[in-house]
Amino acid sequence: MVCLENPLVLQICDLYEKISSLESLKPSKDVDMLFTQLVATCKPPNPIDVTTLCVRIQEIRTNLIKLCGEAEGYLESHFSSILGSFDNPLDHLSLFPYYDNYLNLSQLEYNILSKHCPNLPKKVAFVGSGPLPLSSIVLASFHLTSTYFHNYDIDPSANSMASKLVSSDPDLSKRMKFHTADIMDVKEELKEFDAVFLAALVGMDKEEKIRVIDHLAKHMAPGTTLMVRSAHGARAFLYPIVDPCDLTGFEVLSIFHPTDDVINSVVIARKSPTLQPMHYPQQPLVSPMKLPPNNFLEIQAFNPLNLGNQLAIEKHLT
Repeated sequence: MVCLENPLVLQICDLYEKISSLESLKPSKDVDMLFTQLVATCKPPNPIDVTTLCVRIQEIRTNLIKLCGEAEGYLESHFSSILGSFDNPLDHLSLFPYYDNYLNLSQLEYNILSKHCPNLPKKVAFVGSGPLPLSSIVLASFHLTSTYFHNYDIDPSANSMASKLVSSDPDLSKRMKFHTADIMDVKEELKEFDAVFLAALVGMDKEEKIRVIDHLAKHMAPGTTLMVRSAHGARAFLYPIVDPCDLTGFEVLSIFHPTDDVINSVVIARKSPTLQPMHYPQQPLVSPMKLPPNNFLEIQAFNPLNLGNQLAIEKHLT
């Protein structure tokens, strides 16, 4: 069982102790430094399987994901306030330190969506949009330029801040709506969407994540698309993992594991006609050395030899 003898786990545990001892997770020099170190530690492709960790490290991982979520919320609120002070907030999005990551993640998600959905969605729900809804903004601005986005967040202040960011833009202010609601209370409306995006930190533990996915499976229209953000390898210390077996009621199409600066994995699935559990064969992983050079790898566990914009894809289930 992988535990404290692993140098990576030791390093992450050390950072966890320092982060958990902070008086506040709001942006500051110490907070920024520690989370930057944490991301840098977890980002390189690593074959660690977090499901093999001992109970103590599993608890640390669970707590660390919650701390990351809290810090991310503070960071987004901080920069949403800054951007909201401009007459045209969308002209200054690059002030957010991770804006480029959102550009890359949205490009990845659009590429995946385009591949599996020839008819791009006309109406999208984004669950867990937060005070700085960069994913929706980037997708709506550059990729899904005629799509209507309905953003759901449980926090009214987050929605107020987010709405302010797009209010001065004549196009996005018409195509982006913000709803204050617990997604578990949203039912009939879910049938109206062609695609639903589920943010990584909606459901920060396995049980809660599965409850949300089951709710979506119950109320989304058959044949519609679900895009779920997950994590892989050491990156699973930052975000929860969504496995194919968690997606009962959906047909999993592909799971994409980036190996560049995009931290989140992306799972694309299609709502099944029934809620019967889906069973997926385990396909053998392909050695990166046997794959032809390509900017878009189709079947691969990791490609540590090519960390640019290539994608590592654990399973391709179509």
